[in-house]
This record gives sequence, C-alpha cells and structure tokens, in this order.
Amino acid sequence: MPEEAKWYIVHTYSGYENKVASNLEKTVENRGFQHLIQEIYVPTETVTEIKDNKKRDVERKIFPGYVIIKMILTDETWYVVRNIRGCTGFVGPSSKPIPLTDEEVKKLGVEKKCIEVSYKVGDTVVIIDGPLEDSVGTVEQLDTDNNCVRVSVSMFGRSTPVDLELDQVELMD
Repeated sequence: MPEEAKWYIVHTYSGYENKVASNLEKTVENRGFQHLIQEIYVPTETVTEIKDNKKRDVERKIFPGYVIIKMILTDETWYVVRNIRGCTGFVGPSSKPIPLTDEEVKKLGVEKKCIEVSYKVGDTVVIIDGPLEDSVGTVEQLDTDNNCVRVSVSMFGRSTPVDLELDQVELMD
C-alpha cells in the first residue's frame, strides 16, 4: 500500500461541489478514514462585483463541477469517494484516478509549502539558481507568503533590483 497521499480530481454535478465536499468529510469522519482521505478542497476565488453602483465581494468557484482531494488511493477510498451523492467519478481515462503531478498542484495553489529562510532584509546573499547564478546582492524585501525575495544586485556599475524565489538565494558565509 502506498504511504504518501496524492491529489486527485473528482467530477461532480454542477453546483454540487460544496455538498459533495461536506458529505465526503462526514463519511470520512464516520468511517475513521482521516489517515486515508486527508484533505478535501473546492477551489474558489473572491471577486469584487459592481452591481447597481454597489461593490460587493463574491466567492466564485475556479473550477465549477470539480473537487480536489488529497488521499491514499485504495479500493475502499475509491469506493467511498465514487459513491458520494453528486459525484460522477474521478478525472482520468475511463474514471481511473490519475494523481496530479507536483507541478500541477503548485500551479493550482492547493498546497502551500512554507519555506523557512536563514536570511533577512539587509543581509548579503548569493544567488544559487537562475540566470544570475553566483551573483552577490543585498536583500531588500522578503515575502514568505508569496515565496518571493527582492535582491539588489550590482550590474554594470548600478544597483538593480531582482525578484527571485526564496530557494534561489542563500545567505553568504
């Protein structure tokens, strides 16, 4: 039995996404499958609508008709998910579940990976990846929520700000 849970996409009737997610959560709790079906996610975004000269924030589904589930795939978990009212099946050839790749999960923004860094604003760092590899610069801004760091690098005698991902730089010894 595989020990690592993977992300799968389940197709639902349109408008039933939240109902499928809540029913699945109840079923997982009742059957004690928390270790097998770990997360259930309905991708949404908040959009500001202007109607009759009034602004209001509305939560919209990014992928209507789909629920994303992090689970360890077994015959039991497949059966439980497949038989939830409103669920039409897994996304994949002939309803055979195909897990999402790490890259797809990252693009969907489903799983946030928290990166701890050893540097702070004002520290001297070395760029270890990308076109400016081995360049030295100073950290100007640090945004751990968005996995972003702004480093000031000296190029052609001028200080140039460069936006990089947190894991592309490391503290200089």
